[in-house]
Amino acid sequence: MKKILFLLVALTLSILIVDQPPSLQAAEKVKVKQNINTYRLLNLFGDVFERVRTSYVTEVSDEDLIEAAITGMLTSLDPHSSYLNAKNFKDMRVQTRGKFGGLGIEVTMEGGLIKVVSPIDDTPAYRAGLKSGDLITHLNGERVQGLTLSQAVDKMRGKVGEDIKLTIRRIGKEPFDVTVTRGIIPIHTVRSRIEAKDIGYIRISSFSQPTEKGLKKAMIKIKKELGEKFSGLVLDLRSNPGGLLDQAIAVSDAFLEKGEIVSTRARKKQDYQRFNARPGDLADGKPIVVLINGGSASASEIVAGALQDHKRAIILGTKSFGKGSVQTIIPLQEQGAMRLTTSRYYTPSGRSIQEIGVTPDIIVEPVNFETTQPGKRTREGDLRGALKNDNKKNNLEDIKDRPSKKPKNSETKVLETTAKDFQLQRALDLLRGVSMFSQRIKG
Repeated sequence: MKKILFLLVALTLSILIVDQPPSLQAAEKVKVKQNINTYRLLNLFGDVFERVRTSYVTEVSDEDLIEAAITGMLTSLDPHSSYLNAKNFKDMRVQTRGKFGGLGIEVTMEGGLIKVVSPIDDTPAYRAGLKSGDLITHLNGERVQGLTLSQAVDKMRGKVGEDIKLTIRRIGKEPFDVTVTRGIIPIHTVRSRIEAKDIGYIRISSFSQPTEKGLKKAMIKIKKELGEKFSGLVLDLRSNPGGLLDQAIAVSDAFLEKGEIVSTRARKKQDYQRFNARPGDLADGKPIVVLINGGSASASEIVAGALQDHKRAIILGTKSFGKGSVQTIIPLQEQGAMRLTTSRYYTPSGRSIQEIGVTPDIIVEPVNFETTQPGKRTREGDLRGALKNDNKKNNLEDIKDRPSKKPKNSETKVLETTAKDFQLQRALDLLRGVSMFSQRIKG
């Protein structure tokens, strides 16, 4: 039956190239050959599928086999394309809308293990001490290797109040266990406070639907509390794993009066998009310092890149993660959805951040009182199957030696008792300096 179908398809396709000009005939022949190869491969898939159904040592449902095949196809493309079954798709939608149940960590897969991209602030995982870069090797004593990312995430989720034991591998330490109690994870993505009596501090932990509103409320609160004393803003995007593209655009737009924020380039030119800022600056032109580090990814890099290119903010900290691709969630006939990488994004100056990340204007390493190996941090380019940067040469030409400030040994003892967040302190010092300089010019 398969041979008859194959011959009919080949015959039908061959008829289509009759009475065509030579150039068109050649193109049609190539297309026919490609189609024939595709049918052969589909027949191969059908043969394997049928053999597994009938001969595998234990019975496996057709649904599980098809789902596994789809999962394998998508995960082989890049680290961020994946299949979401109906349950995971529902969980994902809940997460982006405001709250979800679980541990409170953003994760990816690395070498068959679960890698913590970053813990979400004030969640069970955050309070348990999980850190960006941690590798989870076991869940309740069960090895993680062999599980897909979706399967691992599903195992980490469960009833609120139940405990789960995670075995952690961390650089510079022996593997250790951490017990985390599952909870409802509200996504308060924006937090704010006053620093140094005249500087606003806003921390954005991820980009979900409440982010834009949260930012506006935080800015209103800061300006109301400080009044005329408001002299600058620290926007903290450290260990922010990203999120929704439209929220990253909204946050960037909040501090830009005009110009391009970000552009996305897909496979087809007609699908290219550009997003521009509208008039209005929530910070009223006051100086801004944006804090980033190796855990700042995707949407965080859009914001940092836009504000850096427009010279609206000084970027301080360490190089970001380097995820310069955009994923689209495509629902699939009430059977879940697929998360597919559909485009790359570019900063206003045309830089692609893929693999490279955003290099701060001022590089400031954090003070860490534990033994660390900063050079070992995993970034986007280290992930298996990560997209290559398509204009790395141009990007590297733009990234010169930037000023670097690291704490001297004599500073460490003082900071240990007064201000453990060295990067934030440097940001505050920088804003004070800019403010004083501006006042002298006006005077």
